[in-house]
Amino acid sequence: MEGVESFFDAVNDSFRTHALPALAEYVSIKSLSPAFDPEWAVHGEIDRAMAHLAAWAEACPIPGITVSVSRIEGITPALVVEIPAAHGGTGTVLMYGHMDKQPASAPWANGSDPFVAVVAGDSIFGRGVADDGYALFAALTGVAELHERGIPSPRCVVLIEASEESGSPDLDAHVEALAPWLGEVGLVVCLDSGGLDFERLWVTTSLRGNLVVTIDVEVLEYGVHSGSAGGVVPSSFRILRSLLERVEDSATGAVLPAFLNAEIPEFHRRQAEALDRELDDPLAQAFPLVEGMQLMGASGAERLLAQTWRPSLAFTGIEGVPDIPSGGNVLRARTKGKISLRLPPSVDAPAAQRALVELLSADPPYGARVTVEAEAPAQGWVAPEPGGWLADALDQGSRDGFGRPAGYCGEGGSIPFLATLGARFPNAQFVATGVLGPGSNAHGPDESLRIPAAVGVSVAVAHLVSAAAGRE
Repeated sequence: MEGVESFFDAVNDSFRTHALPALAEYVSIKSLSPAFDPEWAVHGEIDRAMAHLAAWAEACPIPGITVSVSRIEGITPALVVEIPAAHGGTGTVLMYGHMDKQPASAPWANGSDPFVAVVAGDSIFGRGVADDGYALFAALTGVAELHERGIPSPRCVVLIEASEESGSPDLDAHVEALAPWLGEVGLVVCLDSGGLDFERLWVTTSLRGNLVVTIDVEVLEYGVHSGSAGGVVPSSFRILRSLLERVEDSATGAVLPAFLNAEIPEFHRRQAEALDRELDDPLAQAFPLVEGMQLMGASGAERLLAQTWRPSLAFTGIEGVPDIPSGGNVLRARTKGKISLRLPPSVDAPAAQRALVELLSADPPYGARVTVEAEAPAQGWVAPEPGGWLADALDQGSRDGFGRPAGYCGEGGSIPFLATLGARFPNAQFVATGVLGPGSNAHGPDESLRIPAAVGVSVAVAHLVSAAAGRE
């Protein structure tokens, strides 16, 4: 791309001047995903976010841009932005993001409000900035500059959904409805991922799947004094612990059932070892550990593989347990726990979920009443290795946006829609990338976006779009 430095400067100035204030306003919108706000349609925050993003997109100085909202009865809407091909470009590029959010868990720094954006240095803090509010702004800012400079560009469609944090249950219906209009897609770019640092464009090579399950253990009709029932009636908490032991070794953290594990391909083992050598145990400093805390894994490479190719269990929620000041000497009637189980990318998530529910439900200890409920499973994904023009474009796009060649790594999280779109567009090239990195803390307190990283991604994606022109 000619005039790389001036192109970068123009995108940098446009993003900071026009996109950043709109992104800060987006932070104020509590567009919680349907799994966290079942009454989303009544509360109107998702519609408010859609309207905000749509208004900003409509104001973008891109000739022929059209903005619409796909609405299907009973599910969340999706924003659809179409930019016609220009300056001789052909083909279609689909760019993806989402605008629904996780709840604002845990206290944020200095008591700040998660829904009030704070710009500190070259970062912006607020719920949803990096996961995934920036996506529309970055995508359109770069493409607008292509059009401004007369650089050939294919038809671009930006699709922003509103159910990703719930596992994207609504996305497929929108894609199905839009399929005839979308036509043949040559390149899909997902802007909901990240990497190991902020020094380059990171391309995601794999994503873990995810199972979210609640286990409700009931032992009494109501609580009884522990002096009377203790030692006679089994504790519901202990029974829950024993059920979890069927899944996870509490001493090592190893996930035990064979159906939740997978063979790690040699290519990905070598990739982890190379990243460990280059970045010197990149996960060692990635987390806010308390003093004296030690990480799992015998080496940096093993930690990378544990994050991207091995299953892991997180206990994410609990009910039936009072807070400490309210806790009396009572053997409680029930304990309900919620777990998030990350799966290796190649594991069949629906099949694994059926087996997991059966494992947790069978033969409950002491005949306790055990109810196991599962959310929609999220399938993992293994990216096809980019070759030819796409590998070259990724490398040059990273140099344009960050000054360094692209990096490749697996991700520990899930983006369920990639498996769905991979099946729907089998002939398309796929790129998953984004701004998430050390300290971004998506889903946690103090979520942040490194502004230079967003600019770099915008520049790099613009390069990918221009490279895709004419490659139908």
